[in-house]
Amino acid sequence: MTQRKGEKPTISIQEHMAIDVCPGPIQPIKQISDYFPRYPRGLPPAAPQFAGHVGPLRSALSTSSAAPAAPAAAESERPNEDNPERACAGASASLQAIRRDEEPDVEGYDSDDSTTLGTLEFSLLYDQENNALHCTINKAKGLKPMDHNGLSDPYVKLHLLPGASKANKLRTKTLHNTLNPFWNETLTYYGITDEDMVRKTLRISVCDEDKFRHNEFIGETRIPLKKLKPNQVKNFNNCLEKQLPVNKTEDKSLEERGRIMISLKYNTQKSCLVVGIIRCAHLAAMDANGFSDPYVKTYLKPDENKKSKHKTAVKKKTLNPEFNEEFCYDIKYADLTKKTLEITVWDYDIGKSNDFIGGVSLGINANGERLKHWFDCLKNKDKKIERWHTLTNELPGSLND
Repeated sequence: MTQRKGEKPTISIQEHMAIDVCPGPIQPIKQISDYFPRYPRGLPPAAPQFAGHVGPLRSALSTSSAAPAAPAAAESERPNEDNPERACAGASASLQAIRRDEEPDVEGYDSDDSTTLGTLEFSLLYDQENNALHCTINKAKGLKPMDHNGLSDPYVKLHLLPGASKANKLRTKTLHNTLNPFWNETLTYYGITDEDMVRKTLRISVCDEDKFRHNEFIGETRIPLKKLKPNQVKNFNNCLEKQLPVNKTEDKSLEERGRIMISLKYNTQKSCLVVGIIRCAHLAAMDANGFSDPYVKTYLKPDENKKSKHKTAVKKKTLNPEFNEEFCYDIKYADLTKKTLEITVWDYDIGKSNDFIGGVSLGINANGERLKHWFDCLKNKDKKIERWHTLTNELPGSLND
């Protein structure tokens, strides 16, 4: 190639690529994983600096001005450069031993250890006069973390056993991002009778609320109501336990669907039985919105003339309706011993059949509180007797809506 006077010398791309690109013997190209070895449980909190790892990385990036004999010297200084696994084998084993000492195995936690699940402070009061059970949820301490941030979004829910269902479930508000929540919230069961206080158990569960997944169970505690004395507050500070099995062998026909307050009075002047439908509490939710549109129907059986049916007004979107309605049945006092009062609660639906919520029967063939209520009415003429009764999913007689 001829060069004119005054022109700068030009270098072809081939000549440029050939200049000073092979200062010495070609070394094998290392993989990035050689400089960042994988540990069995991820990187330790403070991994020690391995000899022979920073050196090779820097030497690979060194300039081409190094002497041809430098690689040979580097080989003697870095005997494990071509085998990084050998360099960190001993360190990895020691790190695993340190990790086992410092971090407990999460899968090895024993749920029976109460310190794992936390404690719950609450108080209970049975108001015998008003047939109410007041449950005050105060606070929890040291709850088990359920979320990735090491915290939980806890809430408390209550059930009465046996017969746990949505009808008798109560729950507190949810407190977010805490393991030591403070609720100070009172939940009340209405229609609790002395019979309930003998045979019922209150189940208190602490759960973690998740927006995009199912809520998670943290722990629970159970209190037999027979431990409570009427009209006296009893305080508890219980360790939470893992979930206990619920008896699945209960008669499904006796599943509780809520409570109803009924008044009975025999009016001697008018020779009639006055039935009062006062209110319902904790009814089963029958609609998709989590509520019901309840109304009540009453029958006095046997009903030869088919004229004993009475019906209350419909209360929209509620599980605790108040009716305060009375119905009068003309009947001789002596005939009451042959009659049965059947009361059913229904959910009103537009354009389709109404849903049966629950029912109860009072009369000579009843038992427990239902029989006692009927006898008290017969013994106390002209006196209104009010009682709470449990609704079950057993349809009285062969009634249809």
